[in-house]
Amino acid sequence: MTAPRDRRFDEATYAGKLPASVRAEVLRDLQGTPRTLPPKLFYDARGAQLFEEICELDEYYLTRSELTILRERVDEIAALIGPQAVLVEYGSGAGVKVRMLLDALEAPAAYVPIDISTTQLASVSYELGHQYPGLAIHPIGADFTAPLKLPPLPSTGRRVAFFPGSTIGNFHPAEAAAFLGRVRRTLGANGAMVLGVDRRKDPARLEAAYDDARGVTAAFNLNMLARLNRDMGADFDLTAFRHRAPWNDEASRIEMHLESLRNQTVHIDGTTIRFARGETIWTESSYKYDAERLETVVTSAGFELSRLWSDANDDFWLTYLEVSARG
Repeated sequence: MTAPRDRRFDEATYAGKLPASVRAEVLRDLQGTPRTLPPKLFYDARGAQLFEEICELDEYYLTRSELTILRERVDEIAALIGPQAVLVEYGSGAGVKVRMLLDALEAPAAYVPIDISTTQLASVSYELGHQYPGLAIHPIGADFTAPLKLPPLPSTGRRVAFFPGSTIGNFHPAEAAAFLGRVRRTLGANGAMVLGVDRRKDPARLEAAYDDARGVTAAFNLNMLARLNRDMGADFDLTAFRHRAPWNDEASRIEMHLESLRNQTVHIDGTTIRFARGETIWTESSYKYDAERLETVVTSAGFELSRLWSDANDDFWLTYLEVSARG
């Protein structure tokens, strides 16, 4: 899907009981207008399993398209980055794509993976430490969408942010610009960024990617309610909601919703919430970019768009951004 699907919660910390801050967020969002739920709830064990299935679906082109671009362009990207770089990955996950970049880079000085899943972060950092014995690895367990401070790092090469996938699409445009602005300030005057971006295309293809024929994405979305039943004592009837993923052309985004199929009352954490038939819970947005929209967000964050690489079908962009002198 996009960013929220890559923003995983640490199962060891959050399995079975959500933190008070998240419980409060859920109650606030469900009673808001429009009703929403935070995408971070997608990733319990079942949700993570379903996401892996989604990535293998014929309709879900995003992962395949980006990997194709990265394989074809990784040497060019490494040449742009230069030697002895400090690589900072936002939402490092399983570290699959970064291995391709590390293999191509000339004597990288350090790697800083940032992920909210500290269990996976520790495991991947340990593996990479063995695979790249000369590389200094400084893992940071944190929500990368919030302001953060990097540890002391070598000052030999440039700092480069690595943010593959299409997670930037999960931010509303103003939020995307604010996030990229924080990244730019972290990188400093000589910094650069490798950013994955999903492109605008035929709405039918976009809707199919987020509402597949096998119903895997529907199960992924509905699993959020199952998690609330388990972890917050809610009584959602999953058969009384359906998955929807319409394309909003004016906003240039796919919207994932859970639609109430009847008038109903739900109890959660001691709170009663009433749903009318047809009312929805908005669970995720996934913005798709054209060149003009991308340029607007990037430049407002203090970057310059240096390179755009696409796949043969023009489905996806891998971009190379450089910190602007004006930034």
